Amino acid sequence: MFTLRVYNAVSSKGLDLFSSEHFVRDDDHPAPDLIVLRSENLHQIEIPDSVRAIGRAGAGVNNIPVPEMTERGVFVFNTPGANANAVRELVLGALLMSARNLPQAWEYTRNLTTEGDALHKEVEAGKKRFAGSELPGRTIGIVGLGAIGRAVAEGAIALGMKVVGYDPVLTVDGAWALPAGIERARDVNDLVRKSDFVSCHVPLNDHTRGMINADVLADARPGITVLNFARDEVVDDDAVRDALESGRVFRYLTDFPTAQLKNRDDVIALPHLGASTAEAEENCAIMVANQLCEFLLDGHVTNSVNFPGIRLGRGSPHRLFVANANVPNMVGQISTAMADAGLNIHDMINQSRGDVACTVVDVDSDLPAAVIDKISGIEGVLRAFSVQA
Repeated sequence: MFTLRVYNAVSSKGLDLFSSEHFVRDDDHPAPDLIVLRSENLHQIEIPDSVRAIGRAGAGVNNIPVPEMTERGVFVFNTPGANANAVRELVLGALLMSARNLPQAWEYTRNLTTEGDALHKEVEAGKKRFAGSELPGRTIGIVGLGAIGRAVAEGAIALGMKVVGYDPVLTVDGAWALPAGIERARDVNDLVRKSDFVSCHVPLNDHTRGMINADVLADARPGITVLNFARDEVVDDDAVRDALESGRVFRYLTDFPTAQLKNRDDVIALPHLGASTAEAEENCAIMVANQLCEFLLDGHVTNSVNFPGIRLGRGSPHRLFVANANVPNMVGQISTAMADAGLNIHDMINQSRGDVACTVVDVDSDLPAAVIDKISGIEGVLRAFSVQA
């Protein structure tokens, strides 16, 4: 029986997938086997050694100490693409708000106090003040072509826009999934030179922090509109403020209000609404629950941010799962430990990613605890446990 600890309001549609046959929820348990969360800051919480996996019901994992978890052999899962439609709709709505000056026009109209002919005159005056532009034929540059970036590209194309994309870590599968007609930019500077709008859809890490900065904005097409619905620090707020004041940037739309940029007429800031739909919350919860159940009950790894994906069809009810450093002779040492215990290996798979790897071994008989302890003691093994069917 596995103990589940839940932080935040995770949709019951996902939590219900943790069957009572295998899981018990106890949010006060001092030694849970897995953690499910949305926005809780785990950097400020001591994570017990008992935890095997952490599931983030969302895409970003900057609220989880991923490097530390990797060193401890704790698998961190997220849900890429589960909230893609919610974010796409918000970004497309932001594009329309900016192009047609909708927030400013609405604010103007809701503050009108006159009636009759005087009201009609003020309405007509406002119509002239808030005239906008149409999107067909305009170019949007998309930084990050993962599930959300691709969804935004598809929506922009449907609106008649041209799309320029840039993603330094675009996978082969991701490239195949791109909508036809996207122009590839060499880098971010090349992208902003070609774009009327630029929209960011990258995770926050050391490579993307401050990606939209003063140097990039200095290269931008004059009058560009910047959209940030990814993570707050992807865009340098000071650089955007300066570019707004110089006229290089026409408007900034963001899901992350900050002190530098709030209360400006040329900034439309929303309270982190990207995945705030009932559908997105349900999709994320269902996706992360399925991934955690597969991991703990079958040793399958899907959408782990810190370990490679791995899947082995069940050839035996007796399965060993090992998270290990990606070093020579690891598989040999695991095999030797099993052979010394008289265990016959039915099937085995090893997958690596960078400095870490996963090894799954099916054997023809029960796995004694002593064997698991011996394998756990091999230098470079981060975690080993039995996955019995």
